[in-house]
Amino acid sequence: MHKSVQRLLALLGLVLAFSLIAASCGNDDDDGGAAPTEAPAATEAPVATEAPEATVDLVQDGGTLQAVLDRGHVLCGSRDDVPGFALLNADGEYEGFDIDMCRVVAAAVFGDADAVEIVPVTSAERFTALASGQFEVMNRNTTWTATRDGTEGANFLFTTYYDGQGLMVPASTGFTTLDDLADANICVSTGTTTELNLTAVFAARGIPFNPVTFEGFDTLVPAYEEGQCEAMTADSSVLGVFKYEIEQGGGDEQHVMAELISKEPLGTVVRDGDTEWAQVVNWATMATVQAWEFGLDSSNIGSYDGTDPNILNFLGRDGFDPGLGLPTDFAVHVVEQVGNYEEIFNSYPQLGVLDGSVNDLWSNGGLMYVPPYR
Repeated sequence: MHKSVQRLLALLGLVLAFSLIAASCGNDDDDGGAAPTEAPAATEAPVATEAPEATVDLVQDGGTLQAVLDRGHVLCGSRDDVPGFALLNADGEYEGFDIDMCRVVAAAVFGDADAVEIVPVTSAERFTALASGQFEVMNRNTTWTATRDGTEGANFLFTTYYDGQGLMVPASTGFTTLDDLADANICVSTGTTTELNLTAVFAARGIPFNPVTFEGFDTLVPAYEEGQCEAMTADSSVLGVFKYEIEQGGGDEQHVMAELISKEPLGTVVRDGDTEWAQVVNWATMATVQAWEFGLDSSNIGSYDGTDPNILNFLGRDGFDPGLGLPTDFAVHVVEQVGNYEEIFNSYPQLGVLDGSVNDLWSNGGLMYVPPYR
């Protein structure tokens, strides 16, 4: 046989062999799912929080923005039990700082801050709910940590509130330090970094205590007021909220201890895997701070008649489009309908004083600093 014919037959044999191997591998999928839609092992969620196949497809292929546009409103995970941050009020409406940050995204995407549905979710279930597609944005006083960033399939965006964990006691106890709480019952929300921090810090200092856990503040705070715990622990901002609420409601005077036992950067969270959606949400949120820095608020952003090129870019004038996937005038809708960061913060007196705090503008000594809009 001629050598060229032999080589041809050998090549055909190899092709046939590889075809059989490929067919055999393709039939190993018992559930009939197509291999290209599986999440890579490096980003796959744990079994307990694994997203449905349709959600994984959405994240892997991008498309969250288009899915939101097709639906006609944003789904935002939050809570309903913290006055000043996220509360379901007596009229059945959600209100608070975190709720407004949800509305900011709707205003940016749709030009309508009311095009949002709030999905209440517990601390223990929030990351599973985010990963499974129950909502595409989460504003729920959630702390950015390395473990959550690395294992929860979550993408933490701009920090909207810099906080730290503290402890509160009735002023009548006279307690002022952590050592005063030896053997005390301490009320804490379960499934949170708050619970982990409390355990770690008290163990490191050799202070024995008894944790009394609750799913949410709607049950924790009444238990604390009834004396089931000598102290309660939460982010200092939340303690300030409930100190305000308890005292305004005629309850005992409260004392928030001066010492903070952790850093708690809180902000907006989206699912991993969709850069387009992440930048949409991030720049919508940061627009509230940028407007504040420019001196623009809900009363004047729509009537700006100056010539500052940076502000004109920010307002989407003269055809400027940074390619973020948003309408060029999205910042106008955000600030006119919801407010700049200062307006939003000051709408909720339970949050405390903004001026001079870590949440003030960087130019005032605070930490609020955003990338340039150009």
